[in-house]
Amino acid sequence: MAAFGRWKAQRLARQDCSRRGALDERVAGVVRLLNGRAPFCTTSSCSGRLVLAEGGAALSAGIPKRRCRWLLVAHEPCGCADVMAALENATGNVVFKFEPFVLHVLCQELQDAQLLHSVAIESGFKNSGITVGRGGKIMMAVRSAHCLEVPLTHMGKLMVSEEYIEFLVHVANQKMEENATRIDRFYKHLEAALEAAGGVSSSPSTDTGQVHAVYVRRRKRKTAREQDVLPSPEGHNEELEPGDDPEGSLDIFAGITL
Repeated sequence: MAAFGRWKAQRLARQDCSRRGALDERVAGVVRLLNGRAPFCTTSSCSGRLVLAEGGAALSAGIPKRRCRWLLVAHEPCGCADVMAALENATGNVVFKFEPFVLHVLCQELQDAQLLHSVAIESGFKNSGITVGRGGKIMMAVRSAHCLEVPLTHMGKLMVSEEYIEFLVHVANQKMEENATRIDRFYKHLEAALEAAGGVSSSPSTDTGQVHAVYVRRRKRKTAREQDVLPSPEGHNEELEPGDDPEGSLDIFAGITL
């Protein structure tokens, strides 16, 4: 515990080396809430963004971030005019993206990571997971699958109409609004979970009943579906969404160095 505390203090004292150079305002509350608790240390975060990224000969998803040129980065909804203006500087292959909220948190104990994972899933971040490194470091990643990625130019030539770009921007802005709603929900659920856990002590006596209850409930739902239960009084079966199953969402990989 003392070693984790020392490492955390050193980590939080480091200079912010992100492109922005500071916390995104929308996630500052979440980051401060977690770092204010002994078992957690945030290592990276992004509130969500709209991006125009230009690569060389690569197309679409093949553009490595370190080798691309950023024509536009927005952490708030933007307009079609902003995108069109940025595209005037395009000389290669440009991809328009919406990247949702992501947060990486180093956790002192596995049960601390499980609590965060439970909160993330309940808040709509279905792609969240836990990894355990070879050295025993436990990392919890809060992730979502509601992304958007569309190629717009090839070798500097615009391949779609301005009307289509206007449609894409509208869709991306809707995703940005949903992303903000999920972040707010995550903060409220996290605050309540931490309070219910009594400060999230990392000792073996920590009360993790709420965390385990979430997994037990989902396992029961999965079992009921596999047994082809009768429809509910409302006239439909409750189906699990992709990522709802904790066995698929809780990804613990020993042997991965973080």
